[in-house]
Amino acid sequence: MKRIFSGLQPSGVLTLGNYLGALRRWVELQESYDCLYCIVDMHAITMPLEPTALRENIYEVAATYMACGLDPSKSTLFIQSHVAAHAELGWMLGCKTPMGWLNRMTQFKDKAGKDKEKASLGLYGYPCLQAADILLYQTHLVPVGEDQKQHIELTRDIAQSVNSAYNASLFTLPEPLISEIGARIMSLRDGNKKMSKSDPSDFSRINLRDDTDLIVQKIKKARTDAEPLPDNFDQLADRPEARNLITIYASLQGQTPQKVCETFSGQLFSIFKPALTELVIEKLEPISHRINELLSDKGELARHLKKGAERAEELASPTLRNAQNIFGFVAR
Repeated sequence: MKRIFSGLQPSGVLTLGNYLGALRRWVELQESYDCLYCIVDMHAITMPLEPTALRENIYEVAATYMACGLDPSKSTLFIQSHVAAHAELGWMLGCKTPMGWLNRMTQFKDKAGKDKEKASLGLYGYPCLQAADILLYQTHLVPVGEDQKQHIELTRDIAQSVNSAYNASLFTLPEPLISEIGARIMSLRDGNKKMSKSDPSDFSRINLRDDTDLIVQKIKKARTDAEPLPDNFDQLADRPEARNLITIYASLQGQTPQKVCETFSGQLFSIFKPALTELVIEKLEPISHRINELLSDKGELARHLKKGAERAEELASPTLRNAQNIFGFVAR
């Protein structure tokens, strides 16, 4: 059975974008693949984050994974830092990755901002840790958004480089698995920016734990325009906010954006927004309720994560041992 690996950072409350772009797809994939889904807490500390908030976020992400339908009996759910092999292989790969490759990574430039001198070494080198996350498990497919495709390409480059340098088939070369519909949900305030849990404005996103009243407010205030909806989705190419809301509706309803445009053709947003609001509440209310239930028993969450880490460690150990041997380390 082919293996899948992916993960999300516990750097904030997960959003509708995370659900439509990743989590819902992960739930489908667990029926046909050997799936490992990680809470990448080591990546989260590449940016400033209070320890107490990080700890709470880790539990919340674990609860969200399960509330969205990830089943610990079907998928391996675990915390990244609970499997030391991630850090060990991450360092080893960092020693084999040219700085020129890392200099091309757009996410470092985006997150570091104008003052790159103050950015941490971890933020600069985290693609090597991300490569280790994937390569440890001989991963075949990585479900990612289009904006993460560059990281999979780098992971493949690193894997090929190491395999070639040591004339060994140490790592499986992973492929990105990108969903076309719902793979990139945009901000409610700016249709050209991805919906992000780190955006300063809470009204730029719908969080999976938002209550009904807040969802109503956020969609009501979502940026749109005064034009009616066309009968052809392609006509929204230069209307990013309208395009985004249609995409959200289509993704939640399991329809194509074209079908949604045909349904609401000629309607203004005063008609479309209430319909979208009703649909979002219908889909997210059970998830929010289940998250709260799961967070009421963190001991049970910890038990599932411990079991997942044990399996992940078992799967990662052979790859790490082989890498240590090939690199020339002395076995314990």
